[in-house]
Amino acid sequence: MTDPDNPSHSEPHVEHKAHEHEMHEHDKPVHEKPAPHKEAEPKEEKEEPKSKSTFLGVAAVIQILLLIFIAFQLSGMEGSVQGAAIAAPSAAAPSPSAPTVVADVKELIDDDAIKGDPNAPVTIVEWSDFECPFCARFYSQTLAQIDEKYIKTGKVNLVYRDFPLSFHAQAQKSAEAAECAGEQGKYFEMHDILFENGVAGGVDSFKRFAQQIGLNTGEFNTCLDSGSQAAEVRKDFSDGQRAGISGTPGFIVDGKLISGAQPFSVFEQAIEAALS
Repeated sequence: MTDPDNPSHSEPHVEHKAHEHEMHEHDKPVHEKPAPHKEAEPKEEKEEPKSKSTFLGVAAVIQILLLIFIAFQLSGMEGSVQGAAIAAPSAAAPSPSAPTVVADVKELIDDDAIKGDPNAPVTIVEWSDFECPFCARFYSQTLAQIDEKYIKTGKVNLVYRDFPLSFHAQAQKSAEAAECAGEQGKYFEMHDILFENGVAGGVDSFKRFAQQIGLNTGEFNTCLDSGSQAAEVRKDFSDGQRAGISGTPGFIVDGKLISGAQPFSVFEQAIEAALS
């Protein structure tokens, strides 16, 4: 009987039945030759582990690449954090664990304006920048308490010196504006209005402030426009660097360095130690 689904095997099988007595021994292997499909099975079995190994290899490569990427990202984040820490002193000097003893305060006082009794037993020398937000914080949160408890009672005086940071666009001219106001005896009046109103308006705003605090505007404008106080500002900056100031605000309290916009309690402790 012929198998229509497998013609290649059925026809030799019929012939074998008809002439079985005439076959020679060497003809039998021809009829018993394995079908081609039996050779295909081992190939499929060999290809399966190859596919698995290829997949595992690709997965391993992807994992390695992911680990390298994660390590690179973490390294970049660490570098960013370190970079931020290094840049911080430019905006606000770091808080020291203990005050650093520096030179005699008298050597740090130039011809700058003094707030309070010049003969007070304790002097605070401040280096500051009118555009610095940390300096503004000290002015609004801490200075008023120092003024009330120590300056007005004659125990402390404050000397303000300029430390304009190069990346603050209005720092230099606002410092000059305060120095020009000081020529007319109103340094701290300009100091206060600069911190309270900000310096964003530049020279035009400083001239308006001069009018508001009652200065001779003609003299003030000439002083500011000519840059006659620029050298004084630069000297303050240089003196601050020699005293160990590296950022703003920076203070010398009774010969000891305090960095940053510290709370009132830090200054209170330093002042009380100096008074005792």
